[in-house]
Amino acid sequence: MSLTIGDPAPWFMAPTEENPQFNFATLAGRWVGLVFAPDGPTAEGLARVINLQKDLDESQACIFGVANTHLGHAKLGPRWFFDASGGLARIYGVQGSGWLILDPQLRVFDRGQIEDVGAVVRRLADMPHPTTHAQVEVTAPVLILPRIFEPEYCKELIAFYRHVGGTESGFMREVDGKTRLLTDPRHKQRKDVLLEDEGMQAIVREKINRRLIPEIRKAFQFQATRIERYLVASYVAGAGWFRPHRDNTTKGTAHRKFAVSINLNAEEYEGGELRFPEFGNRLYKPPTGGAVVFSCSLMHEARPVTRGERFAFLPFLYDEAGAKLREQNLKYVDLPDSPKVEEKAE
Repeated sequence: MSLTIGDPAPWFMAPTEENPQFNFATLAGRWVGLVFAPDGPTAEGLARVINLQKDLDESQACIFGVANTHLGHAKLGPRWFFDASGGLARIYGVQGSGWLILDPQLRVFDRGQIEDVGAVVRRLADMPHPTTHAQVEVTAPVLILPRIFEPEYCKELIAFYRHVGGTESGFMREVDGKTRLLTDPRHKQRKDVLLEDEGMQAIVREKINRRLIPEIRKAFQFQATRIERYLVASYVAGAGWFRPHRDNTTKGTAHRKFAVSINLNAEEYEGGELRFPEFGNRLYKPPTGGAVVFSCSLMHEARPVTRGERFAFLPFLYDEAGAKLREQNLKYVDLPDSPKVEEKAE
């Protein structure tokens, strides 16, 4: 079925010259041009235009091509998805060749047939700033809740972190069909401590059950019953950030429904705010003891800390259906310590 204006663009993962599994959904937050090229010299000509992108500010707009792998990687360059089966063209409803412009939420803004790709590039360059694409201020669908943890308890968690000392934090990626833990300081710099003591976990559960879960049920009509990880994290000025990502894009993380970020010392650092690129540049920083709650499907980033050290408590919440999915998917998880299904939150 051909996509029309306003339709959400299908997400996909496809190989490029530099990345065997490029996640298309990571392009959200800017205008995106997607050009489906025919085989032969026409595609090679398009490649020269697309690879230059000299007229585009990549923080605001980008353009990628989709081509049959028969053309060869070397002829096209890194800004091309290779689609040997034609599956991407089918799910986008493109026959032969064509182009689409997607808005920062990866919804169809316009589409047409290929005549002059340079004109598409110039049109992308002339688009309004991504934050104004809806013509009104767009805010992320997040829940902000103060007073989840008492200030005294926040200090206890920070003291526990300092006593134990944090270890380098990684991130999950799908590699060869397995969910694996990777590290890359360009993508994420953070150190973590897990609360493994059952008594400490019980205190956290009691606070979350009384103050957080009822509000999630009211705002999102979701009954969270499980907690994944009791984790205190530290982001240090000059070396603390987490680039834009989603929290449930692998088999090992597909069970996650809501992410929770509880600030433990909001007044003691600068920077470090949460941002949701699909919904503009607004920054979210709850007060000490306060939480930001959001769907694990939303792209988000932890902005760099510019002064001091940010401490946060960062659990994921899910339900009984998610617990079954997590157990089913454990066979796809390849971690140093395979995760176990957590205690119930309630």
